[in-house]
Amino acid sequence: MAALDTRTDRRPSFAGLLWGSTVGKKTAMAVSGIVMLLYLVVHMLGNLKIFFGAGTFDGYAAWLRTIGEPFLHHEWFLWIARVVLVAAVVTHAVAAYQLSRRDIAARPVKYARPSPGRHPRWRRFAPPLSRRRRASYATRTMRWGGIILGLFIVWHILDLTTLTVNPHAAPGHPYANVVATFSTWYGDVIYIVAMLALGLHVRHGFWSAAQTLGAGSAARDRALKTTAHALALLLTAGFISVPVAVMTGLVS
Repeated sequence: MAALDTRTDRRPSFAGLLWGSTVGKKTAMAVSGIVMLLYLVVHMLGNLKIFFGAGTFDGYAAWLRTIGEPFLHHEWFLWIARVVLVAAVVTHAVAAYQLSRRDIAARPVKYARPSPGRHPRWRRFAPPLSRRRRASYATRTMRWGGIILGLFIVWHILDLTTLTVNPHAAPGHPYANVVATFSTWYGDVIYIVAMLALGLHVRHGFWSAAQTLGAGSAARDRALKTTAHALALLLTAGFISVPVAVMTGLVS
């Protein structure tokens, strides 16, 4: 007698259905992007404390390890923040990669532009050329910018967290370590290039996230784009000001 098939069809969970959809992936990208943006604003403001001297900057770095005490143990807040940030980065990167693959699979060849004499209605089936060029430029910028930022995150951790690639760094001296890394030409180049990529990423990503989350509209489009440009400029200038200050001797 054949064994009875006891298997039952399991319906996918709501989270699985949401993640499996294009809308769900775009929403995950938008939410994780906002989490990272909030972190970047706070991180930039903390970095600017270096202009107030070694005592202020080192004191700020030490304070970060005591946030939440005595409810939280020493450095617990930092580790919680790191876990949340890593989850946001991984979610953002995976969703971006999968959406990119879907886009390639859905349109494996570029739009053809047949002769208008032979196909007078071809324009009905393809977006305007200017729009396609803008979309293509934005896609390439976001894609390569994301790769640059991903590589930079690894370098930044090795440079100022584990101090692996910072030969003149010493544990417990964050101000001196920052000065040490920006006293090298390659440290400045890597950081500045990454921050320029960050600015472009934020400029497009903020507006795109607003559209995905339903905050965009024809009436608010100009305000959202202005905010995106302002945030990108603020973050880029704020982060780059530190290596420039070290290079010019303002911070030493």
